[in-house]
Amino acid sequence: MPILNSIINWINFKRIYQIDLFKKHPIDAQLEVFFDLIKEARDTEIGKQYDFKSISSEREFKERVPIRHYEDFAPYIERLRQGEKNLLWPGEIKWFAKSSGTTNDKSKFIPVSKQSLEDVHFRGAKDVFALYLKNNPDSGVLYGKTLTLGGSHRVNNFSNKSYFGDLSAILIENTPFWSEFIRTPSVEVALIEEFEEKVAKIIEESLDENVTSLAGVPSWYLVLLKKVLEHTGKNNILEVWPNLEVFIHGGINFDPYREQYQNIIPSKSMNYMETYNASEGFFAIQDDPESSDMLLMLDYGIYYEFIPMENFQEDHPKALNLSEVELGQNYALVISTNGGLWRYVIGDTIQFTSKKPFKIKITGRTKHFINAFGEEVIVDNAEQALNIATERTGANIKEYTAGPVFMKGDQKGAHEWIIEFEQKPEDFDYFMEVMDDALKTLNSDYEAKRHKNLTLEKPHLVVAKDGLFYEWMKQRGKVGGQNKIPRLANNRKYLDELIELQKRL
Repeated sequence: MPILNSIINWINFKRIYQIDLFKKHPIDAQLEVFFDLIKEARDTEIGKQYDFKSISSEREFKERVPIRHYEDFAPYIERLRQGEKNLLWPGEIKWFAKSSGTTNDKSKFIPVSKQSLEDVHFRGAKDVFALYLKNNPDSGVLYGKTLTLGGSHRVNNFSNKSYFGDLSAILIENTPFWSEFIRTPSVEVALIEEFEEKVAKIIEESLDENVTSLAGVPSWYLVLLKKVLEHTGKNNILEVWPNLEVFIHGGINFDPYREQYQNIIPSKSMNYMETYNASEGFFAIQDDPESSDMLLMLDYGIYYEFIPMENFQEDHPKALNLSEVELGQNYALVISTNGGLWRYVIGDTIQFTSKKPFKIKITGRTKHFINAFGEEVIVDNAEQALNIATERTGANIKEYTAGPVFMKGDQKGAHEWIIEFEQKPEDFDYFMEVMDDALKTLNSDYEAKRHKNLTLEKPHLVVAKDGLFYEWMKQRGKVGGQNKIPRLANNRKYLDELIELQKRL
């Protein structure tokens, strides 16, 4: 182990030097990525379409290549899934990360090239530990294993030429053999699709391991860790894994879960490290334990642009380069990547909290959404599900809003809906059951979180008194004009205001 530590520390030293270099010269780093991307892709179908060979500046790139959403890429992706080559990126793309759907699709299938696997996703994971060890030089994390909790969809065949699954499953399938020595559970267990079975097997395999780190989504891990305590009869997780020292988390806002983690991991020396990664790429890492802001990673083969949210709804919104952004402004993130995504709107909004170096925080989504547990429910999902429920039950809805019920103690997570009916259904329980089932059909991530009530229990309903929403908007000074009732929120601000107002009416 001392030899391993020496080797890893030497590798980390080199990488930290490279990170410091792009922190000092961020614009140059992004320009280098930009020119590398268009040079690599110049002979692809999209490279020929927009004549990448003759592009000599970021301005020319923006003038020629349109900003795109998933729907615009879908025809290319369908062809890639059938085995066509050299469409968006050189060569064959065999892997597709299944992600939550858009307004038109239940699921998205994001292309994952060999380069994006190595230079983005794996590099990001390595950099997490490089930065952690820089901040914690006396860490014992390398003396134990990382407990990983993969996604709900293992790798499956589209055809004999391509495969799809959760990004976590794709990464596990492609990690080298030696990763078994630093990770638990085994690949076979990590790729079990049935969550309850997977959790049982993880507990069976991992209880006797020296687990020093956790890595994954907070809501799923909370379920797993509570199952561990239930199985062992222990009072807290440190009685099971006494050398546990860091939880590397991402995917959803950690703040609603922080108190619960502090209760089941009662150690002031326990570290929490946030990352910003998605099926489309690995974007940022918390590099300072004293601040929750994340360092934007600029040398992964991802070229960034930023649309000011005040201009996002325009037909042809202007996207800014890294050199043009301002602090404290909300931007929609646009990426061009070595996975073949060109000027792709990922759907997240961010703010810059620092420009020396460039650091960000995630502020939300480009549309109203609920993503408190990784379910990524958007307004279009909600509207379609409610339409199905009203048609099935004869109800008629005037107004509504929804948000999360956060996990607390033994209370599981849920969605809470406040609905003001024009015509009430005869059976409220049946109405919510139909809506819940419709959401599962429309959104694969919601379906996974609702599976057997493991993370999300059935949605809660508050029937609003007549006029509640109007009175609420009136008190907020938002009656008439272009003011709209927010349909979904990732916090309880609107829910709590409405519930409190309902008590007083």
